[in-house]
Amino acid sequence: MNTPSRPDRSLLSAPGPLLLVPGAVLLPEGPVDGWAVVVDGGRFLAVGPAEELERAHPRLGAVRMPGHLLMPGFVDAHHHLTQSFGSALAFGEPSEIFRRVWVPLEGALDEESAYVAAKLAAYEALRGGFTTVADAGTRAGVDVEVVASAARDAGIRCVLGLVCNDADAPEGASATALDAAGKHLARYADDPLVHASLAVSIPEAATEATLRGTARLAAEAGAVVQIHVNEHLAGVERSLVRHGLRPLEYLHGIGALGPQLLGAHATLLTPRELTLLADTGTAISYNPVASAWKGNAVAPATAMAERGIRFGLGTDGTRGDGFRLAEAAEFAQRLAYGLTTGDSSCGAGWTWLDAASRGGADALGLGARTGSVAAGLAADFLLVDVETPELAFSWDLPWELVRRGNRDQISAVFVDGRLRMWHGRPTDWDGDALVRQAAELARSAVGRADITRAHPTSMAAREAAVRAGAVREREARR
Repeated sequence: MNTPSRPDRSLLSAPGPLLLVPGAVLLPEGPVDGWAVVVDGGRFLAVGPAEELERAHPRLGAVRMPGHLLMPGFVDAHHHLTQSFGSALAFGEPSEIFRRVWVPLEGALDEESAYVAAKLAAYEALRGGFTTVADAGTRAGVDVEVVASAARDAGIRCVLGLVCNDADAPEGASATALDAAGKHLARYADDPLVHASLAVSIPEAATEATLRGTARLAAEAGAVVQIHVNEHLAGVERSLVRHGLRPLEYLHGIGALGPQLLGAHATLLTPRELTLLADTGTAISYNPVASAWKGNAVAPATAMAERGIRFGLGTDGTRGDGFRLAEAAEFAQRLAYGLTTGDSSCGAGWTWLDAASRGGADALGLGARTGSVAAGLAADFLLVDVETPELAFSWDLPWELVRRGNRDQISAVFVDGRLRMWHGRPTDWDGDALVRQAAELARSAVGRADITRAHPTSMAAREAAVRAGAVREREARR
């Protein structure tokens, strides 16, 4: 029996240009057979029919990968890298957990634990096929370079937010916040993997002057401002009481909407707010798993797609698996909107693959740098084994990747032209050692954080249920 050949790690790690000939390439227009790519200097030097590229580059030995799909890496449009130690603390909790869990947890991190937490999150993201993550700013009392270093050391591309909240600061703090914002944008201007961004936790966390100023600075720098917006009913109601406007309406009124704004979640949108997003070119990170885990509404992403609203997909730090995120994006739309309208397509598979890659890159202001397999763009891509039982025979590959893909099928992850992950393991650092270190530091950090949970852990709840059942049984016997 013939055994299909598999990619050779040593060839994929070789320095210099690479001519990769997979079984298929996923282009923006869809999957194509018989194509190849040339990777050089961290970018796709050429993308085209394999025969043409082999003739054009006769000195390059072709690395053939039958049975593999070369596709763009996933883009996580909304993450909190320094929250990885507390991911499970959010399970079963009501909304606005940032007040009770994330703020105290990040406040308990020192430089070492913040670095390890961020690198652990990056590790999980890379294992799940993400080549880019957007960090919405840490509340840990450390220099953001700690997070940048963790991302670089892990080997992932990172859009790094600097929190510019100043609503509770003394009068005149806006000038200080905007000065820091300008320096942050300049600090990473030449970094190959770290791209500066500004961040405001929620609109009410910053003054009007800072909201206006960050929008201006980001627009001038070609960067984005990340803001959690219209996520929770409580936040919408606070905005109505304070301004007489919903959060997105308020941001529009002060001139903060526009292509430079990346709104996170946007689960509670009126038809008017959808129109504002479309008219201003504002981008949204649709975070379907976060909606399910935290009890939020589900952002109307199919309506966004129909109106041409820019959006990507974000994990919000829930789980780092690009395929499961794409599935959740479609599944949440089906449950929230499709079933009630008889929409059996819900955007079809390609909508969610596109949002998970090219759409996310565009939302982050990186559409001219990454997100697609195209000549001139960064070589951020995956090699996916499509000879697994789930994908071995294909009728509609985009749908199959969304519905049946998973991170176990990812053989290799490349970022900036370098092999970063090989079958879920880092290629140039010790992932197991990092996990052991993170487990130790996490216990200490969570132990000293003033975290308040509304519900017990699942095991505590189970024990309580068992005790209650035993009491009922004893009373029934009397």
